[in-house]
Amino acid sequence: MKIKHRKPQNFPHLPVTKQRRMMNQPGKWVALMAAIWIQAFTGTNFDFPSYSSNLKAALGMSQVELNYLAVASDVGKAFGWCSGIALLYFPSWVVMLMAASMGFLGYGLQWLLLQGIVSLPYSMVYLLCLLAGCSICWFNTICYVSCIQKFPANRALALSLIVSFNGVSAALYTLMTNAVDPNDASLYLLLNALVPLIISVVAFFPILHQPPAQPSSADATRNDSLTFICLYITAVITGLYLITFNSTPSSKYGAQILLAGAFALLLVPLCLPGIWSTHKWLFRIASTGLSSVLHFRFNLVNHELQQELINVESERSGTKVITPCDYKEKESISRKMMGKENLTVLEEEHSAKMLVRRLDFWLYFVAYFCGGTIGLVYSNNLGQISQSLGYSSLTSSLVTLYSSCSFFGRLISAGPDFMREKVHFARTGWLALALVPNPIAFILLAASGSEIALQIGTGLIGLSSGFMFSASVSITSELFGPNSSGVNHNILITNIPLGSFLYGVLAAVSYDSTAGSSNQTAATLGDVVVCIGRKCYLQTFIWWACISIVGLASCFLLFRRTKPAYDRHYESNPSKTQPF
Repeated sequence: MKIKHRKPQNFPHLPVTKQRRMMNQPGKWVALMAAIWIQAFTGTNFDFPSYSSNLKAALGMSQVELNYLAVASDVGKAFGWCSGIALLYFPSWVVMLMAASMGFLGYGLQWLLLQGIVSLPYSMVYLLCLLAGCSICWFNTICYVSCIQKFPANRALALSLIVSFNGVSAALYTLMTNAVDPNDASLYLLLNALVPLIISVVAFFPILHQPPAQPSSADATRNDSLTFICLYITAVITGLYLITFNSTPSSKYGAQILLAGAFALLLVPLCLPGIWSTHKWLFRIASTGLSSVLHFRFNLVNHELQQELINVESERSGTKVITPCDYKEKESISRKMMGKENLTVLEEEHSAKMLVRRLDFWLYFVAYFCGGTIGLVYSNNLGQISQSLGYSSLTSSLVTLYSSCSFFGRLISAGPDFMREKVHFARTGWLALALVPNPIAFILLAASGSEIALQIGTGLIGLSSGFMFSASVSITSELFGPNSSGVNHNILITNIPLGSFLYGVLAAVSYDSTAGSSNQTAATLGDVVVCIGRKCYLQTFIWWACISIVGLASCFLLFRRTKPAYDRHYESNPSKTQPF
C-alpha cells in the first residue's frame, strides 16, 4: 500500500534525458569530421621536398641554408605551447582562424617570391617558414583538444583517426597540383596558403556550435567503437586509393578525376556517423516509448522494491553507500604517487614544472627526438636525396609514398585499442616496436643506392614516423594527464626543431663537403652546386641509423618503467579493456 502513495513523477523522465543525449550525439561526430578535414589539409610541411629545389634555386642558397629553412618550419612548432595557452582564454574558432591567417601569410609571400612578384631577403623567408610551421602546430592543438573533450572514453581511437589523415596531406596536395599544372612546383605554396584557410572557414560552424561534452554510458561507448570501426575502414580505403592511383602517371584530366574521387572519399566519413546515430536515436525513441506505455507500472514497482531491498540490506550489514573520495584526499594520494621515482598511475595531471622533473618524460623526449623527428628530417631532405641518387623524376612519387606510409602508420597506432580486450600491452611497448623499422631502413639506404632500396627505406621510415606522431598524442595524455595534454604535448614536440636543426645540419654539412671534395660528385644547376652520387648521404645515413638505435633503446627503457602503471590501470579498470 505504501508503494501506491509514493510519487512516481520523476521516474518517467529518464528516457527523455536519454533521448536528448542521443540527439546531441551527431554533434560530436560532426566536430570529429571537421577535425579530420582540418588535419587532412594542414599537413603542409610534408610537401616541402616538392618545391625545396625551386626555393633553393630562387635564392641561390647552399644546402646548409636550405636546411635552415626546413628547420625554421619546425622551430615554429616550438611555439605550439602558445596555442594551448590561447585555448584557455579564447574560443577554439578564434584560435583556428589565427592559425589559418599565419599559414596564409607564411606560404603566400613565399609563393609571390617564386613568381618574381616580390623580392625578399633570406632572413624574411626564414621568418615566413617559421610562421607557417607555427600555424600547423596551432591547427593540431585545436583538433587534439576537441577530440579529447568529445571522446573521453575513446580518446585514443579519435586521436589516431584524425592524426592519420594529416599523413595524406602531401598526397592530396600532389593531386591538386597535378590537376592544375604538374610542371609548376610553386603551386604547392599557393595551395598551402589558400586551402587551409578555405577549410577553416568551412569548419568554422561545426567548431563554433560544438555541443557540451556529456558522460557516456557503457552502451554508448560500445556504439561509438563500432562507428570508429566503420571510419577506420573508410580511412584505409582512402589511403589505398591515394597510394595506388597517385603513384601511377596520369594526365592533367586524369589527375582531376582522381582528385574528385579523393574528395568523395573524404566526404564519406561525414555520412557514416550521422546515419548510425540517427538509426540508434530513432530505435531508442521507439523502444523507449513502447516500454513506457506497456511496462511503466511494472518498472516503477520493480524500481521501488529494489530500493527497499537495498536499504534493508544496508541496515543489516551495517555498510554505507560507497561514495567517491574527497577532492583533497585525491590530491594527497596524487602527490604521494608523484613523489615516487616511477610513474605508478596513468592519467594523473602534470603541470609543466612536474613534467620536466620526471625521468619518464625525458626518456619519452629522447625516444621522440631520435625516432619520430629523424624521420621528419629525412622527409625534408627527400628532394635532395632522390636528386643525388639520380632519381629526380621520382621526387613527387617518393613524397607521396612517405606520406601514404605515414598515413598507414598512424592508422596502425590505433591497433592496440582494438586489440586491448585480448592483448593487454602497454602503449609504450607498441611504440618501441614501431621504432624498430627506422634503423633497418637507414642501414638499407646506406648499403644500397638502388631505386627499390630507396622506396623500401622511405616506406619503412614513413610507417615508423607516422606511428610515432599518432601514438605520442595518446601516450602524452595517458602518462601526464588528458587535461594538460594541450600544453604538455607541445612541450614534448619542442624536440622537433632541435632535432631538425642538428640532424639537418649534419646532413647538409656532409652534403656540401662531399660536393666540394671531388668534381666527380658535383654538378652545377645555375649558381648552385648539386651533389651527385651515393657518397652524398652515405655518412648521414650511417649517423642516422646509430641515432635511431639510441631512440629505440630509450623507448624500451620507457616501456619497462611504465609497464607496471599500465598493468595496474588495466586491472583497476577492466571495462576499459573491453571496447566492443
